[in-house]
Amino acid sequence: MISIIGIPLDYNSSHEQGPSEAPDKIRAALSSGSMNTCAENLFDVSDPERVEDLGNMVIGGPDDGFAQIEGFVDGVLERGHQPLILGGDHSITWPVLKAFSAHHEPPTIVHFDAHPDLYDNFEDNPWSHASPFARIMEAGLASRLVQVGIRTINPHQQEQIYRFGVDVIEARHFDLATFKSLKVTGPVYISVDLDGLDPAYAPGVSHFEPGGLSTRDVLSVIQSIKGPVIGADIVEYNPRKDVNDMTSYVAAKILKELAAVMGG
Repeated sequence: MISIIGIPLDYNSSHEQGPSEAPDKIRAALSSGSMNTCAENLFDVSDPERVEDLGNMVIGGPDDGFAQIEGFVDGVLERGHQPLILGGDHSITWPVLKAFSAHHEPPTIVHFDAHPDLYDNFEDNPWSHASPFARIMEAGLASRLVQVGIRTINPHQQEQIYRFGVDVIEARHFDLATFKSLKVTGPVYISVDLDGLDPAYAPGVSHFEPGGLSTRDVLSVIQSIKGPVIGADIVEYNPRKDVNDMTSYVAAKILKELAAVMGG
């Protein structure tokens, strides 16, 4: 069973807030009638025997939000279900992976993003949405980190990439064959930061970074992963920045394809 969980947390966002409003906007796009509920392989996310929607968590303040997330996801995993997370900013991936560590061996993370999110401490906040993968890798919560679509590396983050042995496919070098050559094997956790897509495809993000992936690039990578895919998240959608709700439909499309590989 796949459990959809909304985590409306964005207090670790830099620059602008708004991703806390994303989960319900993604659900609204999925149920709008503009698209159906089937992935391209015919997996139906509306099938109650395969997918449940647990609604949105009620998140407290910075002192207890991460502990709440870890505890909630732990409960879902305890039931043998697979979490599919709708964020929220990218900082939530850290407590989600902490919960997984009690139930699974460290997974390979496939991470779509414009940014490596490997800052050791961004703007005096080590829990920033710019830092989750530094925390995850130093805690040994992943066996491997594969990043796709990156196009904002600076010297500090390059040092972090070397430190943690990260496999990076920069957007300028992306093609599906390059991803397949990395021979990703399961268990796999997929983290989709929507600013990994070019803003032409996903304008509803806080940090515009031109030169990114297409929607089809992201879907092709997801569909090529053989799994098992044990969990996933979609983060950093900012409805306040969207154009004609387009990014909500992109997120809903990605949700369907993530559910398909998780349930396959």
